[in-house]
Amino acid sequence: MNDQLLRFDILIKHWDTYMLGFGNTVKASVIALLASFILGTVIAIFRMAPLKPLNWLGTAYVEFIRNIPLLLIVLLIYLAAPTLSLPFDGFTSGTIALSIYTAAFIAEAIRAGILAVPQGQTEAARSSGLTYLQTMRHVVLPQAIKIVVPPLGNQFLNLVKNTSVLGVVAGLDLMYFGDIVSTQTFVTFSVYIFIALFYLALTIPLSLGVRYLEKRMAF
Repeated sequence: MNDQLLRFDILIKHWDTYMLGFGNTVKASVIALLASFILGTVIAIFRMAPLKPLNWLGTAYVEFIRNIPLLLIVLLIYLAAPTLSLPFDGFTSGTIALSIYTAAFIAEAIRAGILAVPQGQTEAARSSGLTYLQTMRHVVLPQAIKIVVPPLGNQFLNLVKNTSVLGVVAGLDLMYFGDIVSTQTFVTFSVYIFIALFYLALTIPLSLGVRYLEKRMAF
């Protein structure tokens, strides 16, 4: 077999396998995107909260998670789950790790957006009787998220690409099934080129969507 040429017969023959991995990659991306956005927002609020323990907790989370490799987090969760009697398979472990890791970066992006909102608006909201959480929810966060749409979009793009780590723990994603196809066919170049094209099918529309959203939400 000539592995130097792009072999479309590999794609056709193993189309179902590719699509199974593609579907799981989309599923992991969507779950991790929602989970990391929610967790990241909570951590950002903690970092800006008037209570010191919450500040410390938010800061510790961000500094710890951002400074260790994603792969290590995936392996720690995957290997720790059986010892804690948690029924986490590779897909679940990888998605949880991806959510935890991405949340740290989203928290910093949202925190930057919160700092960009004029302090006077927070003071006015508090003086009108709103609590800290009400002020964040109704006044500060809507403006902060608009400000940080570009960096949030970049983090979401990174998240989609980072789903490839699920393959390390049999996460049933594109990379996992790509490895299986490569092992079965003894073809590497074509197999992984097709995987790259599947990732592009996810990231390019997402990138365009972020740009469109950025323009729509611009002040």
